Amino acid sequence: MYGVPLTIFASFVYTVFLPLQLGTTWFFAGLVIYLSGLIFVSIAILNFASTPKNKLVTKGLYRISRNPMNMGWLIMNIGLSVACASWLYLMLTVVLMILINATTSSEERWCLETYGDAYREYMSRTPKWIGIPKSEKRD
Repeated sequence: MYGVPLTIFASFVYTVFLPLQLGTTWFFAGLVIYLSGLIFVSIAILNFASTPKNKLVTKGLYRISRNPMNMGWLIMNIGLSVACASWLYLMLTVVLMILINATTSSEERWCLETYGDAYREYMSRTPKWIGIPKSEKRD
């Protein structure tokens, strides 16, 4: 229960001590990855915020992933680990990925209880993380 917040807190504290590798290929590659994640999170937040309250969010990035905000945060963390050339931060990001994956299972149980068949159908056509949306079955 406390694993995700503690890992996020530890990663934020650790970033204060990470030296950026300015002017290197690592820095520019990490910057591109980080900015991609930031754009991903921003779009996901806009998709979420523009959906009426008590409605299932299935538009925008939520069509390609049931967890686009989490995906964006993880992409940002990967970008930061590359920009700083830090294996330790990358390993912290892997731990965060594992913990977030465990947390999303409980969130999905809540969604199933709240939205029922609509969420079950959304789960059947949309991958948990990212990928090509599942095609609908044709009779």
